[in-house]
Amino acid sequence: MALQAPATLSSDPQDILQEVFGYDAFRGEQQDIVEHVCSGGDALVLMPTGGGKSLCYQVPAIALQRAGQGISIVVSPLIALMHDQVGALHEAGVAAEFLNSTLDWNQTLAIEGRMQRGEITMVYVAPERLSTPRFLELLDGLRDSGRLALFAIDEAHCVSQWGHDFRPEYRSLSILHERYPTVPRIALTATADTLTRADIVERLRLEDARQFVSSFDRPNIRYAIVEKKDPTQQLLRFIQNEHPEDAGVVYCQSRKRVEEMAQTLNDAGLNALPYHAGLDASVRQRHQDRFLREDGIVMCATIAFGMGIDKPDVRFVAHIDMPKNIEGYYQETGRAGRDGQPADAWMAYGLADVVNQRRMIDESPAGEEFKQAMRGKLDALLALAEATDCRRVRLLGYFGEPSQPCGNCDNCLNPPEVWDGTDAARKLLSTIYWIRKQQGIGFGAGQIMDIVRGKPTEKVLQHGHDKLSTYGLCAELSEAQLRGVLRQLIAIGALQVDAAAFNTLVLTDASRAVLKGEVPVQLRASISSPTPRASRKERAVKAGRAPSAAAGLDAGGQARFTALKAWRSEVAKEHNLPAYVIFHDATLAAIAERDPQSLDDLHGITGIGGKKLEAYGAEVLRVSQAAG
Repeated sequence: MALQAPATLSSDPQDILQEVFGYDAFRGEQQDIVEHVCSGGDALVLMPTGGGKSLCYQVPAIALQRAGQGISIVVSPLIALMHDQVGALHEAGVAAEFLNSTLDWNQTLAIEGRMQRGEITMVYVAPERLSTPRFLELLDGLRDSGRLALFAIDEAHCVSQWGHDFRPEYRSLSILHERYPTVPRIALTATADTLTRADIVERLRLEDARQFVSSFDRPNIRYAIVEKKDPTQQLLRFIQNEHPEDAGVVYCQSRKRVEEMAQTLNDAGLNALPYHAGLDASVRQRHQDRFLREDGIVMCATIAFGMGIDKPDVRFVAHIDMPKNIEGYYQETGRAGRDGQPADAWMAYGLADVVNQRRMIDESPAGEEFKQAMRGKLDALLALAEATDCRRVRLLGYFGEPSQPCGNCDNCLNPPEVWDGTDAARKLLSTIYWIRKQQGIGFGAGQIMDIVRGKPTEKVLQHGHDKLSTYGLCAELSEAQLRGVLRQLIAIGALQVDAAAFNTLVLTDASRAVLKGEVPVQLRASISSPTPRASRKERAVKAGRAPSAAAGLDAGGQARFTALKAWRSEVAKEHNLPAYVIFHDATLAAIAERDPQSLDDLHGITGIGGKKLEAYGAEVLRVSQAAG
């Protein structure tokens, strides 16, 4: 039976927000975006993870359908994301469906028939399906009958070759402008620098679209970056000390590393699962479902995991290997703390990470323009890792957003000691210069450090490098200190790594200024020592947030909250949905605090729309009252 709402229901976006989704007011630029799209305008929306992007097209889709303008098509790249979003819309009483490979032919035909009869508000499809002749013919029929209301393109950064999740099939979406020029389009993404944003506009033909760029700041996330020493043990200490029972994601660069890390965490008593493209699809789906539906799961994954993951209570995201660029780092760390509660973004990195990332760029089959852009993005991430000032200021600055020191990153909470590495930098660069000049060949970081530290290794003696004037001039410095100097030189562009020549170090035009002493090289004394930690409650207060959704409840409220969570878990299992799709923790906490005695007492609680009140109101009262 169709879920279509009666025609008498309001098409006013504010009424829809309250009636369907249970929210009293739009946040940030949501209202402006919704009104612009409802009036027929195109839009490009950049809004951070957890900022409410979905409402920016879901509310207009409902409003347009109620106003008699027809169906909205949502382009989404992942089957799992489609399933959860459609499930959440069904819970809210919205007629939404998806068309993907999980459906059989009869199910597909049934949904297409409902689309043609105007019984569906939103249909989620992958870009591959949208561009097929069969689906385009279906859209043509809807357009010709005046029942094609809106195109929403989610994860729009996938269209850009400069983005971190480029998917060639997204390029075909330019057909929407060409074939359906009168149908409004809204493209949405959580991350895009200036280059990626321009590419989205060009590829999707959004030159005339209004751009809405929200703040990229996620003040509840605490950023910390440490130098690799023993990264596995460093990660274990971080999780065991800070998040022993919390859900989190650990990103690794390789599939092998994923498997090893998951095993290590399990051996340490944590509940960890692996996720990478090499696993069977059914295993990946099972692990993702467990992560979404169970508490306290740590997902060890490659970047194959994460897009569209809406789990609100992920308390940490850790990178055991350095990602490729700031967009990827920002997108991945943004999966922590979607509920607005305190969360951690932790990363370990070292010189080897930089060398490996440079090598992958240089050895890629892409053109030189692309490689140069990727090198610049990697340099920006390295500069963030090497920073001795506020991480958040650096991060937001990359996206063109000015800010003040945050007081909630490792550098702000525990300002690092800084030492002047300019003299050491000049000696390292001089060594590289003279070897190239005298012998016409290059060497890697290890050999250069051995020379300036005065280590008479077999390789140093074999090449006569003990005769160089710089031999032993940095004997007082440790290898870790010199690696820091080399990383800093790479970060400021005064050194390059030649992947095609066995990762040898090469001077650049910027080297000259450092050699002349015109550019200082300032480094932190150490970034491997643990930052003194405040309690989660203290950090939450600093970030302006409550330490948890139920922290302020009295004993009776805590009992009601616990009982409601248990009830929600059972309902979610019955519906095969993540628990947060039924109700968020914040909604349960508000119910527990109010101690409702009637259905009227549930009105106005954030997250309880009309359909959920009708479906769950009586049970919520029963559970809440039974808990006292």
